[in-house]
Amino acid sequence: MAVHVERLDEARRALFAQIGAETAARRPCALLMPLDGGPARLLKAAELASASPDDPLGGMLRAGASGLVESAGARLFVRFFRPAPRLVLVGAVHVAQALAPMAQIAGFAVTILDPRGAYAAPERFPHARLDPRWPEEALPEIGLDVYTAVATLTHDARIDDPALRLALASDCFYVGALGSRATHARRLERLSASGAGPAALDRLRAPIGLDIAAVSPAEIAVSILAELILARGRKPLRSLKAQDLAGRPFASCGA
Repeated sequence: MAVHVERLDEARRALFAQIGAETAARRPCALLMPLDGGPARLLKAAELASASPDDPLGGMLRAGASGLVESAGARLFVRFFRPAPRLVLVGAVHVAQALAPMAQIAGFAVTILDPRGAYAAPERFPHARLDPRWPEEALPEIGLDVYTAVATLTHDARIDDPALRLALASDCFYVGALGSRATHARRLERLSASGAGPAALDRLRAPIGLDIAAVSPAEIAVSILAELILARGRKPLRSLKAQDLAGRPFASCGA
């Protein structure tokens, strides 16, 4: 194990202030610290996006990874910073009541959209951010980026379908919808008729959640959160054989 210690001086404080500003604006950034001397440097989103994947440093930056790397004869420690993950739940239903606190414990900032006031009541969601607007009004303002997941839970096409169209057209790392296979087949027909292409529809995870024989709202919430974490980590289940992974899309939430 190697330990690297640096002085927290005014220059480093200024860098951390910049890092805070970038992540607050939901932009990734990376701090490059030369281990053989020299000042640290902050790379912002535009520089991360233009990094060459053929260079060891560029490959690490494109992957959103932190660690030691050698580049152009210099040893660097890279610390990657990304915005906090967000989960937008469309539908203030029983599953959302269980899922919202679980997701918050797992580090997600949770917003619940539901224009139906009887459902989106503060006493039902005491610790979550409630938005009473329709998805087509709220989601563009919220901003659907690569660090955001969207799950539709209402079973009401008037609410779920507009949210899904916007989410599938965005860079969200996860888009899921509650409902049976028969319900999902009808949903696909509606989304396709409204202009969603095959590539977009392939991103939609439905029936939502990992198949763990979940029945109750709390069990369904566990299955959804597990699938969210799996998608965010871009990692296959250990129980899946290599040949089962061919062609399976794993959502990216890197830079």
